[in-house]
Formats: sequence, C-alpha cells, structure tokens
Amino acid sequence: MSKAPARLRGSAAGLLTAALTLAAHSVGGGELPLGVTAIQLLVIAGAVGGLASSSARAGDARVLGALLAAGQVAGHAVLAVHGDHHGTGAPPWAMVAAHVGATVAAASLIGVGDRLCRALSQAIRASAPSAPPPVSAAGTAALRTADQPMRAALVLASSISHRGPPVAESR
Repeated sequence: MSKAPARLRGSAAGLLTAALTLAAHSVGGGELPLGVTAIQLLVIAGAVGGLASSSARAGDARVLGALLAAGQVAGHAVLAVHGDHHGTGAPPWAMVAAHVGATVAAASLIGVGDRLCRALSQAIRASAPSAPPPVSAAGTAALRTADQPMRAALVLASSISHRGPPVAESR
C-alpha cells in the first residue's frame, strides 16, 4: 500500500500545529517568535507530523485531534515560557474555545483528506493498465558447429602482420 496518504496527513498535521499556535499567539497580542523559540516550535510541529504519519491509528479523527491538541498545548507552553506571552486581547476562555474549534476542524479536514487520498489512490491503481506478463525464455539456443572457420576468424587471421626483424638479428 502507498505511504503517500500517511505522509500527507503527517505534513498537514505538523504544518497546522505550527500555524494554529502562531495564529493564536498573534491574535492574543503576542509577537512572532524568533531564534530558539521558533526552532522549538518547529521541533514540536515536526514531532506531531511524524507521529501523525507513522501511527496507523492517526487516520481516526479523534486520535488526530488529540495529537493536534497536544501540539497546541506544547507550542503554547514554549511560547509562554520564553516570556513573550499574551498581554492584552481576547479573554482566555475565548482563546481556548478558538483553539478547540480550530483543532476539531483541522482534525476533521485532515481525516477527510486522508480518506479521499486513499480512495483516489485505489481508483487510480485499479484503472491503471496491468503490466504485461513476463517474457518466458524459449529454451536454449541451438549452437551448430561448422567444418569451415567463420568468416570473421579468417579476416582477423589475415589482418595480422607477420613481418618483423629476423630472429637472429634481434638477439
């Protein structure tokens, strides 16, 4: 079976983890992270993407939602630890509700995309022409011996020069 749907699911989960974390952080009044904080956020997104693509159960929207939620919490914690946390803006319950809604919507969309990609892959595989049967070896070729040498051997023998210095003088 093709691994393309799982890889696409993992890529979407990782990218959405980073995008949703940054969007919520910016809407809450925080600045975009730089340096080590951005790298830590990318590591979290990569871990979520890797888990989503390697786990067979991640095709289920509930498992995928849990992975996305864990990524959101970890990303939020990294941004909060580095001091550039939300100052003013929306109340905390609104931010949590927006995160939950976005996580549920993202998990549902990724799950639907995963199922559509699998169905499309199967349809393409089924409609593709089958490979022709392998060519069978038709026995061994019969080699015949001849009384006369082959013409190529005669031409080669006649093209070799026998000229050279006399044997007595070369010593």
